[in-house]
Amino acid sequence: MRHLAILTACLLLLACGSESDSLTNAPPSPNPDVQPDPVPVGQRDTLCGTYEASTPEFIQCELTNFARVSEAPLEQVTNPVFMLRLLQQSLGNLGSYAMRAITDPSWLLASPPSSVSLNTPLTPLCGTHALPCAGDPFRYPGVDSFYENEADVEPVVFYDRDCARLSGRVWKPKGDVSNLPNVVILNGSIQAPEPLYWWMAQALVRSGYAVMTFDPRGQGRSDQQTPAFGQGTNINPAVFWEGLVDAIDFFRSTPDTPYPHNLTCAASYATVTTPFNPQHAVLDLDRLGIAGHSLGATGVSVVQSYGAVGAEPWPGQIDSINPVKVAVGWDSLNSPNSGDGDTPAVVPRVPAMGQTSEYGILTMPYREVPDPEAKLGAFRGWQQASLPVMEFTIRGSTHFEWSQIPLFPTSSWCPEVVDNRCVGGWGRPMAEHYSLAWFDRWLKRAGEVGFADADSRLLADDAWRERFSFHSRSARDFPSRNGQRQLCTDILDGC
Repeated sequence: MRHLAILTACLLLLACGSESDSLTNAPPSPNPDVQPDPVPVGQRDTLCGTYEASTPEFIQCELTNFARVSEAPLEQVTNPVFMLRLLQQSLGNLGSYAMRAITDPSWLLASPPSSVSLNTPLTPLCGTHALPCAGDPFRYPGVDSFYENEADVEPVVFYDRDCARLSGRVWKPKGDVSNLPNVVILNGSIQAPEPLYWWMAQALVRSGYAVMTFDPRGQGRSDQQTPAFGQGTNINPAVFWEGLVDAIDFFRSTPDTPYPHNLTCAASYATVTTPFNPQHAVLDLDRLGIAGHSLGATGVSVVQSYGAVGAEPWPGQIDSINPVKVAVGWDSLNSPNSGDGDTPAVVPRVPAMGQTSEYGILTMPYREVPDPEAKLGAFRGWQQASLPVMEFTIRGSTHFEWSQIPLFPTSSWCPEVVDNRCVGGWGRPMAEHYSLAWFDRWLKRAGEVGFADADSRLLADDAWRERFSFHSRSARDFPSRNGQRQLCTDILDGC
């Protein structure tokens, strides 16, 4: 845990050393499921993004915009309720990590004689789910009433194709439900365990979806390597698209069609694996979506491609053809390409949404005026393929908007704690709103919640306009349910 303690200390210093008055400017969103009120036209700064570099006006706009990256760490480190809850949850997560190792020592150093484990309290990074790796500390069972009142969530363990054990969860709404649209969520790399994406899993379940979250090999509580020493995480990026295919196979497995890799890898460890999706009966197998962040967005871009002309065939074991119907890439959807030998080709095949950060991982302010079209490569590629697409950049955002890592530089995501949950924020509510609306547009059916208003939510420009980047253009091109083409090449400017 020493590296996590050092990391946390550094981030605390970063947060305390940053000054921002933008917290008071962020529009409140007490209920993240409700759109923010439109900002009156007279109050908008419509000129930011029009000034030349090095002018006082450009510098002022950029400094005000860049100040958003310190919102989250500032609001968290100055909120004793948040910090106490983070510490409590970190201790609880350390306890569950230790208990797993006690009940099944093969998860740590006690590997079979034919293998050498690289699972330690430091590898995979974030295996403990402690401190920054805990995510939103208010989204856990025992703290969040969501688990008692709204959802059935079951932990699962299954093997990937090379016999590394993967840890995950399957989620569904409580009650007698069936024939649900469904989504598999794929992590980002390095510092992105499964709990960081529970915000979207919860939003989907509340909207009538079945969901799967999991840690790819080398991430979170999955194995760092295979019994044959195959590596995970960024050392071997293929685990993100290969692992997503394996997760889809597991998600779609049943008692009659059990998950195949558990059978072929059964002798690898003494660990009891989950033979098939325990919630398989609620899935509508014709309505599958995928979402992923960072390297997970690359995984999503590749996996949606399988079976398209110019792409590799579908490599899954349960379905004969690619079952994915819609995709969302968080920072970001990959532009179409022919592959580079290590990464398979990305070929547009299904409706896709890309969401992009303004300042990326390095979170450095702009000194020059950026090319406003630079982040629309995927949009242009999908548009050229005549497939529905939307791509946007969140104003004042970093790469970590989609992975709720405490104390990391990002816009506000816990400005208030109300009834033991974080409410409000800047980037995450926007990401959630458009992700959910995009899935609803392509996966919901008449009579289901979210079907009738999916188009209007995707076209809610006035409600979200002040959160679209003024540096990078955002665009969309898709048909609404009445067949009308919704083409807009600059959402901020107006359509």
